[in-house]
Amino acid sequence: MLSFPSNEILAVVIAASFASGLNVYATVATLGLLSHAHAFQLPPALHMLASWPVILVCAVLFALEFIADKIPVFDLLWNALSTFVKVPVATFLSYGAAQHLAPGLQIAVAALGGAIALAAHGSKIAMRTAVTPSPEPFSNITLSLAEDVAAISLTWFATRHPIIAGVIVAICLMLAVLAIRYLVRALRRLFQQTRALLRPSSASLT
Repeated sequence: MLSFPSNEILAVVIAASFASGLNVYATVATLGLLSHAHAFQLPPALHMLASWPVILVCAVLFALEFIADKIPVFDLLWNALSTFVKVPVATFLSYGAAQHLAPGLQIAVAALGGAIALAAHGSKIAMRTAVTPSPEPFSNITLSLAEDVAAISLTWFATRHPIIAGVIVAICLMLAVLAIRYLVRALRRLFQQTRALLRPSSASLT
């Protein structure tokens, strides 16, 4: 069983927080299976993740998300609701991993994990919003599959190379910020164009 120093444990959970923003159920199930198979040692506060009830529930929810997340338009609603699951779970994972720290630092690490998950989740919604208007469903399905694979692969990779995984997460976070900024600008332009089109119509009616 792999056992890491406390700083590397934090790197694992930070990577897991980002993966949770992509697919929280796949991330938790992967951590649980790795720990149950004695391939990775979870911190004591997170030992419940290795229990079969938790693993099975996450596997079932992952199967549901696997389908729901690949249906255009419905996936946006699903992901919006998932915000209330992904961020708290990532916060809990980070809080449990930081149990050896002082209470103030533990809360700070928990907040960091939640923020990372929120950034990853926000970038996912941004990309989905850009892809959903496409008339063909294949781009949406491909993007969803890539997110599923990325969540599982990143979680597994972090248990083998936590520091490298942390660097990957840092790069992904920068890309996530750019994706969110692009979405905000695109929505702002769309709003301005819509208002400009409606303005002449309103003027002609008067």
